[in-house]
Amino acid sequence: MNEFIQSQKEMDKPSETENNALFALYEKTFNHQSFTGRSGTFYAYEGLGSIYWHMVSKLLLAVQENFFTAYAQHKKNITEQLEQAYYDIRNGLGYSKCPELYGAFPADPYSHTPHLQGAKQPGMTGQVKEEVLTRWGELGVSIENGTASFNPILLKKSEIKADGTMNFTWCGVPVTYHFTNSHASEITVTHCGQTETRTGTSLTAQETNELFLRHGKINAIKVRFPEQL
Repeated sequence: MNEFIQSQKEMDKPSETENNALFALYEKTFNHQSFTGRSGTFYAYEGLGSIYWHMVSKLLLAVQENFFTAYAQHKKNITEQLEQAYYDIRNGLGYSKCPELYGAFPADPYSHTPHLQGAKQPGMTGQVKEEVLTRWGELGVSIENGTASFNPILLKKSEIKADGTMNFTWCGVPVTYHFTNSHASEITVTHCGQTETRTGTSLTAQETNELFLRHGKINAIKVRFPEQL
């Protein structure tokens, strides 16, 4: 019985002639031999450069995610190596490059747009997305269970001003980091004109929600960290 089934299976297979006919039909239909990936179907100002930049920005994000994972697991040696790898990748792309070297305005998601012609293609929007995400990671902004926290462990010390501060905005709210000699971290939130200071570096769930709603109830956020951060 088994021999019969095996023989039947062999008979059901297409012959070499049938295979050749099938391959010829496939090639006639899809012109597969001419397929070179997306490079064969670029639109207007698209190019291999756009794809390359986006792939490297994805790598940047992946390395950052692994950095935070290693940090959470207290793997100091791996964390240090990943931080070095992260900034090696980071220095090869993004706004660390000048327009002349980059061939475009580095932070423009429509950088292939010619003068006075409007956006031709958004080929860099993917890269810009990853770079926005990694920038928030560098700033130490994270959200877990609806609560925002600040822990800039990946921030380069060169970004901190001489007075030990750094400023940015999040959802339109001014955020100020203070790096001090204190032994504990604390956060100061100005809410509807009232200021509250408490231990830690996290907003409450309510504060986080109001921040995202952009109602203007959160006026300012100040976070103090021990200097070693």
